[in-house]
Amino acid sequence: MDLAMKQGAPVVGLNDSGGARIQESVNALAGYAEIFQRNINASGVIPQISAILGPCAGGAVYSPALTDFIIMAKGISFMFLTGPKVVKTVTGENVTQEQLGGAGVHASKSGVAHFAAETEEEAIAIIRQLLSYMPSNNMEETPRVECTDPIDRVEDALNNIIPESANDPYDMYQVISAIVDNGEFLEVHKDFAKNIIVGFARFNGQAVGVVANQPNCMAGVLDVNASKKGGRFVRFCDAFNIPLVTLVDVPGFLPGTGQEYNAVIMNGAKLLYAYGEATVPKVTVTLRKSYGGSHIVMSCKQLRGDLNYAWPSAEIAVMGAAGAAEILYAKDSKNFKTQAEEAKAAGDEAKAKELLEQGKKFIQDKEDEYNNLFCTPYNAARYGYIDDVIEPRNTRFRVIRALEVLRTKKLTNPAKKHGNIPL
Repeated sequence: MDLAMKQGAPVVGLNDSGGARIQESVNALAGYAEIFQRNINASGVIPQISAILGPCAGGAVYSPALTDFIIMAKGISFMFLTGPKVVKTVTGENVTQEQLGGAGVHASKSGVAHFAAETEEEAIAIIRQLLSYMPSNNMEETPRVECTDPIDRVEDALNNIIPESANDPYDMYQVISAIVDNGEFLEVHKDFAKNIIVGFARFNGQAVGVVANQPNCMAGVLDVNASKKGGRFVRFCDAFNIPLVTLVDVPGFLPGTGQEYNAVIMNGAKLLYAYGEATVPKVTVTLRKSYGGSHIVMSCKQLRGDLNYAWPSAEIAVMGAAGAAEILYAKDSKNFKTQAEEAKAAGDEAKAKELLEQGKKFIQDKEDEYNNLFCTPYNAARYGYIDDVIEPRNTRFRVIRALEVLRTKKLTNPAKKHGNIPL
């Protein structure tokens, strides 16, 4: 690890450890701490990747946890601070190693593992893939490979991928595969917080980090886990000079006591902080919904987004038309209902029904008015918050051109020891 720091080379750890050697007492703890300190010093300087290829317990799990990516092999690898026997003694729970800290658990529930490989060989292959997308250290630029995919390739299917109804889902993976080089996308955290997609791809041979909302899962809404997942990925890309391409279709943050009690405010702020802090080239494309705080969080112009594009189907506003009309015209809607109730009480059912229909039409007209006035990309474009409204089928070319323009970008943050990210 010391040599890797001197040379500016990535570190790959192959972990298979039962934890601290009890009979070595405090010396074992000291040895662990020395490794952890090196993990911390190397963070953001050289990429660190951990493969878990056997049991990894106690203090042994902290070194992988401090690294950038964790790959676990299914069936043979486990990660936990305390094993099943200790859990049984302390809490009374009966749990197997797999249930407590298997690859499936950490890849889908805890989010500790970024990849769950079927075999050791696949785990090693994933490491090779990861390294191909990143520089050897934070002073190098992202690797570029020869591109055989035409930069001006158009995808006509994208012109029709957004459904007629704003509430209908579509698959963001189809958009990603249509615009990146040769449809190749290395997804990170595939099984965790599926409402947001993060991973690596290439545009015209240049490695980039892709962050995208997934309308096919929870309508693409942001929640605690999605915010943490996205924020960590954005910070990795920024640390290693990897440009960010963000594809936006987000209706907002997930409401409810479950989210509020689990600090969705603080966790949402992590993603916000990550984008605002990032100085790498940032290209944003809004496909459909971009409402309220979630619009801001997803690499908007005011968070130093460099080039922000939108499809004609984009809806950029404080909230959706239905919610806005309900709030803005609540008094009018209530008046129609009150009059209808009075008519019904007077025995005039026909009048009551007519008033209710009038109330519905009034609100619908106001929704349409709101959509026309505010829920269009042209409203944001007239203020300069959107740089251009682009034809969906040309998205690949426009993103590549934007990345080429931004190759010489220079931006630094104010001098400081470090920021205090909301953890």
